[in-house]
Amino acid sequence: MRYDLVIFDNDGVLVDSEPLSNTVLAAYLTELGHPTTYEDSLRDYMGGALHRVHDTILERTGQRLPETFDADFHERVFAAFARELKPVEGVIEVLARLKESGTPYCVASSGSHERIRFGHGVTGLDRWFPEDRVFSAEDVGRGKPAPDLFLHAARASGVPPKRCAVVEDSPLGAEAARAAGMDVYGFTAMTPAAALGPVTADFGRMAQLPDLLG
Repeated sequence: MRYDLVIFDNDGVLVDSEPLSNTVLAAYLTELGHPTTYEDSLRDYMGGALHRVHDTILERTGQRLPETFDADFHERVFAAFARELKPVEGVIEVLARLKESGTPYCVASSGSHERIRFGHGVTGLDRWFPEDRVFSAEDVGRGKPAPDLFLHAARASGVPPKRCAVVEDSPLGAEAARAAGMDVYGFTAMTPAAALGPVTADFGRMAQLPDLLG
């Protein structure tokens, strides 16, 4: 099927940020008295907006995270990004092929606009994503697994959901894409295919994606 829009998740799909951000998150939550391993962080928070962390901690412990949590976490994550962040291997070649074929694409991320832009600036992906191709959960208020973000990206791009393909690497993101009525292509570099649920196709190397998309 030839799609009218390819929607990329950001963390773990465009930028190789999940190991960095989840290491930072697990350490910070543990520091605050909420023991969390790296594996816990991947399982509970990967692909979700930051409010999911607040909601989960409150539900489990009855305690609220500090008011400065978001700002402090972003400061730590951005420092790690500045030192180590790289684009996902092969993704620039994928974007080049989409551009060459005239296939529109965008990014729809649970992260903030600031986080998306910072990561793209560090990795050089900013030249591939002008402002009108960047969508954040900040734009809709509810992050994944709600479908709102993907539906917003499709609407803003003037494309019906059924003509969209979503590239995701998290169970929360795949669930959101299915709820939006879009085809899901599961990137399994960090997440087992079975954990993503039903997808149109799964792939372990980014170089495989263009042929899957047709």
